Amino acid sequence: MGKVLALDIGGTKIAAAVVTESGMLIGRQQVATPRGGAGQLALALESLILPYRHLVDYIAVASTGIISGGRLTALNPANLGGLADFPLQDCIQSMTDLPCVLLNDGQAAAWAEYQALSDQRDVNNMMFVTVSTGVGGGIILNKKLLVGNHGLAGHIGHTLADPHGPLCGCGRRGCVESVASGTAIGTETLGWKQPVAAAKVFEMAQLGHAQAENIISRSATAIALMLADMKMALDLEVVILGGSVGLAVGYLERVIGAQKMLPEIYRVPVQEASHRQDSGLLGAALWAKETLRS
Repeated sequence: MGKVLALDIGGTKIAAAVVTESGMLIGRQQVATPRGGAGQLALALESLILPYRHLVDYIAVASTGIISGGRLTALNPANLGGLADFPLQDCIQSMTDLPCVLLNDGQAAAWAEYQALSDQRDVNNMMFVTVSTGVGGGIILNKKLLVGNHGLAGHIGHTLADPHGPLCGCGRRGCVESVASGTAIGTETLGWKQPVAAAKVFEMAQLGHAQAENIISRSATAIALMLADMKMALDLEVVILGGSVGLAVGYLERVIGAQKMLPEIYRVPVQEASHRQDSGLLGAALWAKETLRS
């Protein structure tokens, strides 16, 4: 299928890399996700696409939000800088006539991580969970990636964590995302004398700061409880954890510790993403090959 330019549009950054036929990522770069609306997002994409469009055979995009009918929308527009609707396919096709495949970033990462499982043949049902600016995911069921007719499959961050919890950006109260995401972790510090971002909360927790530890533990517990629900619904055999929060030092151990408080049937093995922050990039490329081949 040749080389592919893979893009990963997240709430904080947009990454890009050329993925070779052997699955190597070369020329990786990233820019901050713009907060200025559709025009700014188009310019950011152009800066990443134009230098490579003559070097690749097609383009694959993994993006936060809902991908449906070539358009990018979001349950929580705040994760896209307030961008609620964007003609992603048309935008990219205006820059190049290369074939282009679009996929949600959690779904893309799930596909990459499923291929990376050492015991893939023995695993039928797997879920990828990203805990980052928001909380998202992707589901492998009966060895197939769930996309859904409307691109919703895997939006696990918008399952319920606490009916009395904070109002989520999607309009519902107490979603997992509103409790466990990096955004939620930072929001928990707004009452402090000096509010800090999620990364700083993790640093403070490592130094023994009790309030910081409690905030991170609350996040990890919400993820563990969501995993319990998903195991009962999907009979999961393994969960892969990614995202800037999910891959932060000590977070996986907190999730596993929270699982141990539950009856054994609700627990599911959890491991960190093999491809780390590049799961979405690689997964988009692999899915494009799968899609264009069929």
